[in-house]
Amino acid sequence: MEPRKLLLLFLFFLFHSACHVILTAAIGVNYGTVADNLPPPSQVATFLKTKTTIDRVKIFDTNPDVLRAFANTGIAVTVTVGNGDFPPLAKLPAAQSWVADNILPFYPRTNINRIAVGNEILATSDKDLIAHLLPAMKALHSALNLANVTAIQVSTPHSLGILAPNTGPPSQGQFRTGYDKIIFEPILEYHRQTKSPFLVNPYPFFGLSPDTLNYATFRPNGGVFDNATGMNYTNMFDAQMDAVFSAMKKVGYEDVDLVVAETGWPSAGDPNQLGVSLENAVSYNGNLIRHVSSGKGTPLMPNRTFETYIFALFNENLKPTLSEQNYGLFKPDLDPVYDVGLLRNGQAQGPTSGPASGPSASTAAGPAAMGPTPDVVAQPPSSTGKRWCVPKPNATKAALQKNIDYVCSSGVDCKPIQNGGLCFEPNTVKSHAAYVMNVYYQDHGPQDVNCDFNGTGVVTTTDPSYKACTYPNKAEKEAKSVAGSSMRMRCSKVALFFLMVGCGVMFNI
Repeated sequence: MEPRKLLLLFLFFLFHSACHVILTAAIGVNYGTVADNLPPPSQVATFLKTKTTIDRVKIFDTNPDVLRAFANTGIAVTVTVGNGDFPPLAKLPAAQSWVADNILPFYPRTNINRIAVGNEILATSDKDLIAHLLPAMKALHSALNLANVTAIQVSTPHSLGILAPNTGPPSQGQFRTGYDKIIFEPILEYHRQTKSPFLVNPYPFFGLSPDTLNYATFRPNGGVFDNATGMNYTNMFDAQMDAVFSAMKKVGYEDVDLVVAETGWPSAGDPNQLGVSLENAVSYNGNLIRHVSSGKGTPLMPNRTFETYIFALFNENLKPTLSEQNYGLFKPDLDPVYDVGLLRNGQAQGPTSGPASGPSASTAAGPAAMGPTPDVVAQPPSSTGKRWCVPKPNATKAALQKNIDYVCSSGVDCKPIQNGGLCFEPNTVKSHAAYVMNVYYQDHGPQDVNCDFNGTGVVTTTDPSYKACTYPNKAEKEAKSVAGSSMRMRCSKVALFFLMVGCGVMFNI
């Protein structure tokens, strides 16, 4: 290749790398319809498209009304073949007929991205269903290819019952005896060959005990230490995901992607039902969304985001138990049950009852909340909509020290409050806690739920920055993000220019 052609291609890839945009995790919802009071699918599709940041849904059938409603929205749709419907699809002609009836009339106008074959089949212990599961997945994959549809994946969701019980810490996770070689090695080999993900349904709610509520809901806690890896787990979700990853690794398939097909928390239930409350649902789902979108990953899968589907979109009044009826993020009238940051433009105001994971006061506490020394000069109230998180005036030293320990163990950069850091002085627990609590609040999304800290934090509109110690805020980050988006657009145009010129030179256009 001529030197100038090589130079142009080099410049293109240089610009492409320099301007690479890091994508956040896709957050979806499970759109169930076991209710008699839900809005029509067309209204649901419009609502999700225009009022929320949700960009994908998973449905539990192939309802044509739903598939038509999501046409031309761009929202990705996972459809499901029911547990009782997929065994005949293990034969290719039946699979082709199913694709012709349930996929081709809607695709690609409706962005069907995945077919889920059954749901939690291994948990049924039904030998006939288990025997037909992988053959049906393979036949549907072949039927799609024969129809020249290559962008739709075929997979199946698994409960955590696939793991051997009482296997200890996450690094010891393994598939149930007898399932590993016979069932999961062939399934995972299929996923590797077809580049499709392994779907799991982790529910910390179902692993809950009276002693693990904070651990299950992403609240401050001492964590669980895995001696085998030296990793400390501060939430049950990471532990469950890493247990699945460890099981996959033990059979040689740690390279297969993981997708969270279902997870959630009920906001209401029977009296005295352990862990069921609006406050716990806010804490779990809100923190989960920020966690999986952060790119932090898990201790054994660092620097990863996870495509995640919250269960569920709506409260469904025909489910058999009260808690099952109350997993929804939204009521049938499309009002939020609570706010977890998925509405555009901050339209939701949070639950009317005020969650424990949100502050007890919404007004500014002023710089006194941070307990400044004379060296700390409070800034005037912000007029730009900026908000910060600071300790409440009555927060105890012990509670604030726990906040520091929790935040600094969660991956937040605590160097500024260490000796020599810009925010080390004044060297007090309250001052250090104020800085790290605010960093956590800004990093996880400046919503009240992220400034609770078990009732010790409060949101203020008064900038607590002092001297060289600058407290970050989301508004500034967003302004920088807008500028960055503009720069990325310019970079993309430059990269495209080099690509077009390069192609022109290479092909003598």
